[in-house]
Amino acid sequence: MATKTLTITEDAYNLLSSRKGPNESFSDVISRITKSTSLRELVGILSDKDAKELKSNIAKTRKQMDKDFEKRMKRFK
Repeated sequence: MATKTLTITEDAYNLLSSRKGPNESFSDVISRITKSTSLRELVGILSDKDAKELKSNIAKTRKQMDKDFEKRMKRFK
């Protein structure tokens, strides 16, 4: 496998090092943290109960945000 040499700041090195597992190389860390996640990987992550609770909380928050928005808009009429 080909390799490349990178120059990074000490702060960046420390951040990268803090995310490194005991048996993990820096290349492994970089690959892991830059990997994009497919939405399909999230399927089933929540229990049915948690999903219903989340959906309910989102609906409540949206309703409250709509009320707050309407309240603010009344000031401009």
